[in-house]
Amino acid sequence: MAIKFQYNKTSCQQLEKQLQIRERALPTLKNKETALRMEVKKAKKEVERLEAELEEQIKSYEKMLGLWKEFDPTLVRIKDVDLSKKKIAGVAFPILNRVEFEVKRFSIFNRPKWFLDGIYILETLAEIGICRDFNSIKLERLEYARKKTTQKVNLFEKVQIPGYQDAIRKIKRYLEDEENLSKSSQKIMRARLEKRKEEEGW
Repeated sequence: MAIKFQYNKTSCQQLEKQLQIRERALPTLKNKETALRMEVKKAKKEVERLEAELEEQIKSYEKMLGLWKEFDPTLVRIKDVDLSKKKIAGVAFPILNRVEFEVKRFSIFNRPKWFLDGIYILETLAEIGICRDFNSIKLERLEYARKKTTQKVNLFEKVQIPGYQDAIRKIKRYLEDEENLSKSSQKIMRARLEKRKEEEGW
């Protein structure tokens, strides 16, 4: 990264401030990246667990597949989804607390005996599916935040910090060279003045 700077003390001080800011922020960013990486692993495991659970539940009800043709799926609908927010490594994420269902009124006497169980099964499957989808979205967001944090860590570590250090080193060398040149010219001027004085006889 080409850092723009001028060869003077003010520019050097500004670059040193920017370098300090990045050096102080880097450990925090690394910790955030580590925390996000761990959360991504947890979220992946949770999504996999929910997918396996949903698949297992569906398989366990395959025997009743013929009966589901009689069932009216419009009896059950989602009434409310309760969410809250949680910060993970400084990034806010929605948390699914519960899913509330609404069951239409129906006559138990006009329906088969297993309809109540069917409603419970449908609610269970829907809740697991919603949790899985919700956790998949959370996983995507976590991966995005981790990716952005990793990019920032790499930017600081591999580009900006070395760039600022290089710019500061160049300015300091330039200023040292200027100072040495100034001292050398002063010595030369003094030597010439002393030589003139001797020649003129002062």
